[in-house]
Amino acid sequence: MGRTNDGYLYILPRILVKLLYLLPMLVLWKVLAKQGANLPWTLSQLLSYTYVQTLFADLLVVQTEASSWNYEGKLVSYFTRPYGVLRQLVAQTMGSWIPMLLFFALPMYLLSPLIGINVIPSTFWFFPSLFLCVMLGFAIDFIFVCVTIHLRGMAWLGYVIRMSIAALFSGSVIPFSIMPIFLIPFLQIQPFGSLAGAPLSFLVGQAEPFRVIGLQVFWNMVLWPIAVGWFRKSQETMVSYGG
Repeated sequence: MGRTNDGYLYILPRILVKLLYLLPMLVLWKVLAKQGANLPWTLSQLLSYTYVQTLFADLLVVQTEASSWNYEGKLVSYFTRPYGVLRQLVAQTMGSWIPMLLFFALPMYLLSPLIGINVIPSTFWFFPSLFLCVMLGFAIDFIFVCVTIHLRGMAWLGYVIRMSIAALFSGSVIPFSIMPIFLIPFLQIQPFGSLAGAPLSFLVGQAEPFRVIGLQVFWNMVLWPIAVGWFRKSQETMVSYGG
């Protein structure tokens, strides 16, 4: 839990940032619904979608610290340990989720009935979809790590590109159903569409199980071999700083 070396008060800024994002979004959906906007989902579904997305954002769009570690020279130390580098990154990242899950997601989850937001999934398919989402998120992150390596340590550029793409194409901010109609088919089938938008659509009962799960399985099968193979080749060209 490297993010809590200074105590659990260290995560307070992250919690405040999440709340500053969540509250305006909830107000926005309520204002649009009150003004009679033609939305494809009910207000309750939109509130649930945004609320749960904020609580589990780290899982819905996975981001390891490998890109910055490559720049700082920390990633090299992982090669000296008797364990696969990618496995270490997965374990470290999942461990870093625990403080936010315990001190933010869990309290907010328990608070949701008091503020009238339903956080109970509409279907059991939410859970396998979330698992596939997390797995795919790691694969995509490792691919972007390789991009950063080949950009010769330009971690910030890789980060900006990656977060810009994820914000628009993963459905983590705005549900695909609210996007322009001509964009929806493309957004649903591209790999980022199998991240946040997939399990969140199951959460509110707006997903076709076989199509969505099928796409998630497909992209995992396609991108994991690419991620692992490219990472192995990228080790030979890795440029590290500060090591």
